[in-house]
Amino acid sequence: MLLVLGVFVPRPLLGRSEAAGEAGSRQFLLLANAIHTDIALPLDDDLRAEFAELADHGFDIGNPHAAYLVVGWGGRAFYIETPTWGELKPLPVLKALTVDRSVLHLDLAGAIADDAPFARRLSITETGYRRLLDHVRASFARKDGRMRVIDGVGYGTTDAFFEANGAFNALLGCNTWTASSLRAAGIRTGWWTPLPQMLGWSLSLLQ
Repeated sequence: MLLVLGVFVPRPLLGRSEAAGEAGSRQFLLLANAIHTDIALPLDDDLRAEFAELADHGFDIGNPHAAYLVVGWGGRAFYIETPTWGELKPLPVLKALTVDRSVLHLDLAGAIADDAPFARRLSITETGYRRLLDHVRASFARKDGRMRVIDGVGYGTTDAFFEANGAFNALLGCNTWTASSLRAAGIRTGWWTPLPQMLGWSLSLLQ
C-alpha cells in the first residue's frame, strides 16, 4: 500500500508541474537502471561556468568531448565500493539498509540517444533549471566554502566522488534525492519513490 501511495499521491499535493516556456526552455535527462537514478545535465558553456570549481579538484569539467555532466547522490559505502554487481560486499549492503554518510558521484558522458532505454528527456523552464542547479550545488558538503572531493576514488578516468549533505538509508536514498531535484525544478513527482520504477511511473501519471 505504501508503494502505491508513493506513486499516486503527488508531491507537491496541489498544483501542476511547471510547463516549459515557449522560449528559453531547458532540457535534461533522467537516467535509470534497476536500482539507481542519475541526472544528466547538458554540458554547455553556462554549465561549465556554473561548476568551474570542479576543475580545482581535478575534475575535467572543460572536457570538449563530453556532452553531459551526470550527477547522482547515494550512500558512501555502497556507492564507492560497488562499481559492479560482481563487487558486492556485505558491509556496504548493511550500511545501505541502515544509515550511511552520503556522497555525490559526478561523471562525464558523451551523446545519449533520445531512444536510449535508460534515459528520459525532461523539459523545464529557465527558472526551474536555475533551481535545479541550485539544488545540486546545495547537495555538496563544503569545508571553508570548498567542495570536498574524495581523493583516489572513482570508477574510471572521467568521474569523481564528493562528500555530500544528508544521511543515506534505503528508505530515503538515491532515488528520493533525484525526485527532490526534479521537484526543485518544478516537476511534480510521487510522494515517496525509493525505486527508479516508482519515480518513472509517477512522472508518467502526475504531469
